[in-house]
Amino acid sequence: MRYIVIGAGAVGGTVGGRLAQAGREVVLVARGGHLTALAEHGLRLRVPEGELTYRLPAVEGPKPLGELRADDVLLLAVKTQDTAAALDAWAAAPVAGGGTAGERLPLLCLQNGVESPRIALRRFRRVYGVCVWLPSTFVEPGVVSAPGAPLTGILHLGRAEGGTDDTARRIAADLADARFEAPVVPDVARWQYAKLLGNLANAQEAVSGPIEGAAAEGLYARVRAEGEAVLAAAGITHASVEEQRAVRGDKVTLVPLAGAPRGGGSSWQSLARGTGSIEADYLNGEINLLGRLHGVPTPLNELLQRLAGTFAREHRAPGSLPLTDLARLADEAQKTAA
Repeated sequence: MRYIVIGAGAVGGTVGGRLAQAGREVVLVARGGHLTALAEHGLRLRVPEGELTYRLPAVEGPKPLGELRADDVLLLAVKTQDTAAALDAWAAAPVAGGGTAGERLPLLCLQNGVESPRIALRRFRRVYGVCVWLPSTFVEPGVVSAPGAPLTGILHLGRAEGGTDDTARRIAADLADARFEAPVVPDVARWQYAKLLGNLANAQEAVSGPIEGAAAEGLYARVRAEGEAVLAAAGITHASVEEQRAVRGDKVTLVPLAGAPRGGGSSWQSLARGTGSIEADYLNGEINLLGRLHGVPTPLNELLQRLAGTFAREHRAPGSLPLTDLARLADEAQKTAA
């Protein structure tokens, strides 16, 4: 199989680099300065064993590849807000022997939240959800880091509509050879919703800094409680915190890497890079959507979604809203909703 990584940033670059290290054929898809750096200098992957460089084909879209191969696997690793545009570019790509990528090729969504598989199923027949537990950072164009050891990450995967198949198992075997644990599960959405609850902290971290200390942790607990109440009202099950801890154990321990500081999670990184967009609409926003559908107030998640979006549009620095100010706004939002 050949792996085409659509969005070779922190997560995509790490998975692509590790697959290449394991001897798998990999194509990286990127844009702008990152694409230029990949083409000129290769992918530089900073991991606990050192900096590894991989000279891999790098393209902006499907056209330079010509007809795609019947054994191609598409790994979608863009942020959710960029999913539709990426899929529009790849779904109609022709495949050798007839048909299109959307009709014939498997697509794995290596993304936060639960929306991308639903978007993908509108354009692709064979969609797989992935619950991504993979600490990684986009350091600079051409350079990504992943400090996890002894495993680089844990990637639960399964068919987006539920169930498993031989394709998922073959991909999981390749990922296992590439320093990932990749359980194939019939209920991948259950793991994705569990991850979603944890990702509700991303916007808080992005606007006011690390979730450290009693005040920050207490605020996140209130945000998460809204999410748990919404999922319960919607009848959506999710893996428990204890179950997640049992699976992860000490398999992915963060090792400090020289020249590759980890400043924060994916939303924090979006603000630090000044991308102008952030995925809060599909994290906190997913809880707000479900809350409105099922009559559960979600004032804290609404506040974080709004603040994160404002920070992204106005290119504000991550962590620049004092926690005391955020806590005051949260108290006001809850009082207004009461």
